[in-house]
Amino acid sequence: MRPYVLLSCAMSIDGHIDDNSPERLLLSNAEDFDRVDQVRSTVDAIMVGAGTVRRDNPRLLVRSPERRRERVERGLPPDPVKVTLTSAGGLDPDCAFFTAGDGEKLVYATSPAARRLAPVLCGRATVVDTGGAEGPVSLGLVLDDLGRRGVRRLMVEGGGGLHTRFLRHRLADELQLVIAPLFVGDATAPRFVPDGGGLPTGRLNLAEVTRIGDVVLLRYLLH
Repeated sequence: MRPYVLLSCAMSIDGHIDDNSPERLLLSNAEDFDRVDQVRSTVDAIMVGAGTVRRDNPRLLVRSPERRRERVERGLPPDPVKVTLTSAGGLDPDCAFFTAGDGEKLVYATSPAARRLAPVLCGRATVVDTGGAEGPVSLGLVLDDLGRRGVRRLMVEGGGGLHTRFLRHRLADELQLVIAPLFVGDATAPRFVPDGGGLPTGRLNLAEVTRIGDVVLLRYLLH
């Protein structure tokens, strides 16, 4: 059984998830970061693309001690499983994705990338060879494998290319989209959906609108 897939993203009014400066653009506020932490505490795994691992160096941990304790009391590890996928490899074993927290880390990779990464990440992550030599890793294959590993709820935190693939292949169940009150104003900056071809047509089911300080959360149900 495949997991329930929740896409989580914050973007500017003009649809960007970052700017082109060396520092990451913080679009959410403190209240929304706490909301994201609460959502993280409810899922079994968190996924980001390899580009996000390299660019943002995310820790992907549940920050609240109380929420971590509640997970343990429910028989869960303090943090969700971390998941990334890559067709090129090139992941630094010393980045926070691998070094922060004691939870399980999974790297889904094409065969050439898996052969390169397995000895590099030995002891820090499980490298899953998804086969193939070219092209992106199959999301369906990844979801099937995560389901077999007991993952029932998966939170996908980006980047934009990964979100686009989930939407294009109709593999997402829910989208939590936060709108920040600013314009990036740079057409070359990373976007929420950098390539919109093949996205679902028609109007989405808006299930919730929540004001969180100066940002707005839009929650869509995709099926």
